[in-house]
Amino acid sequence: MVFQQHQLIDRLSVLDNVLMGRLGYHSFLRSLLPLPESDRQKALSAIERVGLIDKALARVKDLSGGQQQRVGIARALVQEPRLILADEPIASLDPESSLQILSLLKDICQRDRIAVLVSLHQVEFARQFADRIIGMAAGRIICNQHALNLEESEIHALYRHKLEAAVT
Repeated sequence: MVFQQHQLIDRLSVLDNVLMGRLGYHSFLRSLLPLPESDRQKALSAIERVGLIDKALARVKDLSGGQQQRVGIARALVQEPRLILADEPIASLDPESSLQILSLLKDICQRDRIAVLVSLHQVEFARQFADRIIGMAAGRIICNQHALNLEESEIHALYRHKLEAAVT
């Protein structure tokens, strides 16, 4: 899972935050000890993949929002997932950082053949990075198709539905 609000421990290093993703692979008692070297290597590899190897020992609180989101992606990767859920992963980021994060997610998922389900409110980004767009409003699917086939009328229907729900 890649969270909107990062869910990192500010006082810990990037490496330690990414290693948190490996805790589920060990018993509670084993997790009280330093994790195995193999886990450390997996974490360093994930950190390198998201372009932060030079920040591996830096405290997370000293990173930008985009860098913190990369730490969250590395933490997800170190779990060796088949599916990544990303809840508004660019909500608090500037447009340039948003492009970088979505590009990184798409590249990793294509390279590793990992499915990713991303919740986004920016249709432009969805069109640019998604293979498939499912638009929902009031618990109903408004559109469901390949990103390249999404029509303006469907986007307007989606937002019209939201406006009607807000007025009622």
